[in-house]
Amino acid sequence: MEFIVKSQSPEKQKTDCLVLPLFQSARLSGAVEKLNQASKGTFGTLHKRGDLAGNVTQVVLLQSIEGLSAQRVLLLGVGKDGKISSVQYRELLQKMIATLCDTNAQDIVIDLNDIQVKDKDLNWKIRQVIAAFHFAFYRFDEYKSKKDPKLSTLRKVTFNVLTKKDVTLAQNAIEQGVAIVKGIELTKNLANVPANICTPTFLAEKAKKLAKAHNKISTAVLEEKDMRALKMGLLLSVTQGSDSSAKLITMEYRGARKDVKPIVLVGKGITFDTGGNSIKVPPNMIGMKYDMCGAATVFGVLEAASLLELPLNIIGVIPSCENMPGPSATRPEDIVTSMSGLTVEILNTDAEGRLILADALTYCERFAPDVVIDIATLTSACQLALGPFASGLMSNYQPLADALIQAGNQSSDRAWQLPLWEEYAEPLKSEFADLSNIPLNPIGGATIVAGAFLAKFTQKFHWAHLDVANTATTNSPKRGATGRPVALLVQYLINRCNAI
Repeated sequence: MEFIVKSQSPEKQKTDCLVLPLFQSARLSGAVEKLNQASKGTFGTLHKRGDLAGNVTQVVLLQSIEGLSAQRVLLLGVGKDGKISSVQYRELLQKMIATLCDTNAQDIVIDLNDIQVKDKDLNWKIRQVIAAFHFAFYRFDEYKSKKDPKLSTLRKVTFNVLTKKDVTLAQNAIEQGVAIVKGIELTKNLANVPANICTPTFLAEKAKKLAKAHNKISTAVLEEKDMRALKMGLLLSVTQGSDSSAKLITMEYRGARKDVKPIVLVGKGITFDTGGNSIKVPPNMIGMKYDMCGAATVFGVLEAASLLELPLNIIGVIPSCENMPGPSATRPEDIVTSMSGLTVEILNTDAEGRLILADALTYCERFAPDVVIDIATLTSACQLALGPFASGLMSNYQPLADALIQAGNQSSDRAWQLPLWEEYAEPLKSEFADLSNIPLNPIGGATIVAGAFLAKFTQKFHWAHLDVANTATTNSPKRGATGRPVALLVQYLINRCNAI
């Protein structure tokens, strides 16, 4: 789909459908009043009859209005003063797209000038439109013999703005919005692939293809023999029950000078999680192909960063393996030495994500990072704590946590900070090793306890942990990956660029 910008009076817009805000008032105002004049009072007549109430999230489609260049006019109710919440705005966009899908419109013009969303600017409004079209039209039918039909004939969306300054702002918003959506699409496409196809080797090959597609990205893949040489005992302990060999994938995006410290993103890449010898019950294995959504997020962020040509150095690190049961798999109460030298008593092999991340985080020390952010579908407890709305955030560096929270609010891909107090690490003490991977006697707060475990391996750099077990996938309206938190992380990177 093509997105462009222009500045023209609404009544002169030649398009299949003109989309405008409609106020709840006694008199027509704004762009709709201009249409009323051009149509010799048609809109005024409809307004007097009560058809154009302008209630928040009301949608009215009008066709073939005499005196207008547009074939259709779609009016979006924005209340008395045009000030609506971000939730109402997104609901309005969903209704807009659903209505457009019932027409054969191929191009539309959207005029957002009179819509005010609390604490949001033109950039946000335009990016939300682009995202809304993506989420409405996205289909993953790669493995269907009969492909899903297209929902709409729509090919081009034009944003109508008021001034030359707004044209520049809108063009920048389109560039960012399209890049973020393409990153989200890549993330979703990878995450939705079934585990019999999406293996660690599959991810490694996709990383190499990403490097071929973008000249600023280079990819390196470590094999299990390399991990043994690095003494990555935790990562190797998780993979030893699987026939698929583990991979440690590194993707480096170089957009700044070599001496600029990199931002490192670490993505959990468990391509299927049975729980290992602490095996899950069958219903809980449904959806475990998505245990690599953290890895998929790293792909998506690097894709967006490359498209935007961000002047940053970004490194993606993906520890990837399967967690399978079997005679060679790790047993509960096995003790393993990590790359850091800390020994870990593995009380539950289904708490494997923190094990592979621990070695990957230690591996990040070699990059002398500015910050490290890991992304993982780590704990089901995050769903209980936060529901589907905010990713769980923990950090050992408050300015980094604040920056991620800000980026989440800006992008509407929000995160909520949880405490990392010393008390949460106390239950991880082991009588036989330096620490255990879960508490022998659980205290609750499982999401934070998992973060406290990871914190043991982040003493040498500023670090944040995003638990996306509750936000990376959805069952409504359709089952699949959401692409979160790509938008949050790309916004964080954009903010970093703006601060240079």
